[in-house]
Amino acid sequence: MNQPSGFQNKDKTLVCKLHKAIYGLKQAPRQWFERLKGFLVKLGFQVSKYDNSLFIHTSTTYKLYVLVYVDDIIVTGSSCLHIQNLIKELSSTFALKQLGPLDYFLGIQVKHQKNGYLFLSQAKYISDLLERANLSTSKPFPTPMANNCKLTKHGTDFFEDPTFYRSIVGALQYATITRPDITYCVNKVFQFLDKLCNSHWRAVKRILRYLQGTQTTGLTIKPACLSPNLSITAFCDADWASDIDDRKSTSGACLYLGPNVVTWWSKKQRTISRSSAEAEYRSLALASSQEIMWLESLLKEL
Repeated sequence: MNQPSGFQNKDKTLVCKLHKAIYGLKQAPRQWFERLKGFLVKLGFQVSKYDNSLFIHTSTTYKLYVLVYVDDIIVTGSSCLHIQNLIKELSSTFALKQLGPLDYFLGIQVKHQKNGYLFLSQAKYISDLLERANLSTSKPFPTPMANNCKLTKHGTDFFEDPTFYRSIVGALQYATITRPDITYCVNKVFQFLDKLCNSHWRAVKRILRYLQGTQTTGLTIKPACLSPNLSITAFCDADWASDIDDRKSTSGACLYLGPNVVTWWSKKQRTISRSSAEAEYRSLALASSQEIMWLESLLKEL
């Protein structure tokens, strides 16, 4: 912990009296991560070059992986014995609570199926979100957005509670972790945080009502060994001039590793495309030059 600027004292026998716990300070997550990082490095782990929260330990006989998000940690690897030894090492230095096999992490439910598959969903998270939006008893919608839905920033029917809108839309963005089917719609309503109209809120409510009827929908992760060719496959598309305010297009893509979709996104393009072909080529360039190269580099490191 560093002394505040303007209050430095060279007397090392003095201590700082805190008026609130360190856990609530802005420096707390960074200081905790630096301490955990230093401990893992001493044990022989290396920080991933492509994901700073991933630590990798490589040996001739086994591999260990540690994934960290603040104080939530996932430990996995090829040797159960070395995993248990690592947990003991961590427990000897940090106050850990071992929760056993992975079944819930950061709002994501993980179900281990008998055939070796993993099913990821956010049913509880979505249920809590519907309660916050007062739509837990609403009638479900079959689709998250109408085909002819065109949202604009120009309007006079301003939404009365912008803070509530931003809170719900931000929560919807986190729900896209296991729901690729709402990624495009959430990206659309996220573009109107500064000028909110009732039409934007109606679009958000439709997404929520769609989730109401599909709360248990999620992703199925299959073992990679079942696929003879473990290849990276990308699919991309573009919605040309979809923004009626500035005529910019929206790109979308999803990447598969073998039989499993591992990443997806929907983004508004930065420049105006003169044709639908140009918009799709921009989407292809973004998917191939950034996402595929990042995923390929990460897999080589693993």
